[in-house]
Amino acid sequence: MAAQAVRVELGWRNSPGTPDVDGSALLLVSGKVRSDADFVFYNQPSHASGAVRHEGKRTAGDGMTDSLAIELARVEPAIDRVVLAASADGGTFGRVAGLYVRITDAASGRELARFDSTDATIETAFILGELYRRQGAWKFRAVGQGYDTGLEGLATDFGISVDEPQQPQRTQPYRRPPTPQQPQNTTRVDHRPPAPPAPPMAPPVPSAPPATAPVRLSKVTLTKDAPSVSLAKQGGTSGVLRVNLNWQVRKQFKGWGSKFGRAVANHSDLDLDLCALYELTDGRKGVVQALGNAFGALHQPPYIHLDGDDRTGAVDTGENLTVNLDHKGKLRRVLIFVTIYEGARSFADLHATVTLQPQHGAPIDFSLDECTVPSTVCALALLTNNGGDLTVQREARYLVPERGVSPQRTIDYAYGWGMNWTPGRK
Repeated sequence: MAAQAVRVELGWRNSPGTPDVDGSALLLVSGKVRSDADFVFYNQPSHASGAVRHEGKRTAGDGMTDSLAIELARVEPAIDRVVLAASADGGTFGRVAGLYVRITDAASGRELARFDSTDATIETAFILGELYRRQGAWKFRAVGQGYDTGLEGLATDFGISVDEPQQPQRTQPYRRPPTPQQPQNTTRVDHRPPAPPAPPMAPPVPSAPPATAPVRLSKVTLTKDAPSVSLAKQGGTSGVLRVNLNWQVRKQFKGWGSKFGRAVANHSDLDLDLCALYELTDGRKGVVQALGNAFGALHQPPYIHLDGDDRTGAVDTGENLTVNLDHKGKLRRVLIFVTIYEGARSFADLHATVTLQPQHGAPIDFSLDECTVPSTVCALALLTNNGGDLTVQREARYLVPERGVSPQRTIDYAYGWGMNWTPGRK
């Protein structure tokens, strides 16, 4: 079946002691990237052409996935293959159970190809497979080649320049598998009929994407055991801090099947609002939220601005707000939280991920735990001024409002903000 676009799903079983796993893609011309912009991963989630996007992680029971979206028709003609890779942060792939990569038709969801990795030991990065052009059509080939030098070693092997390398290079060279006339264990992922062979001609010189600074591979994942981090230590001392919330519905219900009230029929029914309580060093307090059109301001107090209201939860959009770190000295504390405006009576059966991206530092992310109480408001992260540096504290705290008490007033009470509240609308 023809596929105009595909979804690459990297999956594994999540259990105590399992390292964090990330998917990535490298767009190659004759075995190398043209520039660092041809590397798509968590810190560089979109290719300049728009053909490849990193969609992020999702949970489903005891399983985790990290996904990439690839629009085959938009892949530049110079690109002859897209390498699909995985890296482990905080351990080796020998501790990752059930690792697989599968390719599905983005339109129908039909599985087109799959490869399960079963023999990993000391590897910290893997080339699981690759999409390659052959006679005008796209195919998938399983590879299964490991590296013991992590994402850094894999990336530099293809020509990526890495900022602040963490270890000496000891990469295993990438050896392209042979391509027989009728390759074994490959699946065609056509988006047009194969073209007849063209007469030999000199290949055009491929144009490279715009030059970029060396890529940063560092990131910070906050957990219950390690819930806080200094922005200054991550390089986030100036510029802006982008806060993103994205979500998905874990299950689809009809009627009143949810444990805590009306279930969510689909994404479009659910409206989550990202908000922030702030306290400035001069004592002023307030809230930034869509309710009452209190969107804030970036270059004047409160130095926090909320983007438009999003209902999709998509990883490349979702709900976003921005904090101006050039004025961080004027912020005493900022509490970032989320409320359910409509579409559900609880966060149960929702999965949400929070990412804080400093302009000049490593991204900070964490996932929310499963909600087991009838909560409509969740404290996400607390930013506290410590001598001019902002410390980010993972909260991930579900609160249950009392009858007649708004979610905003509930979170105010819990964190002692001491504000007066009046009803508001969007």
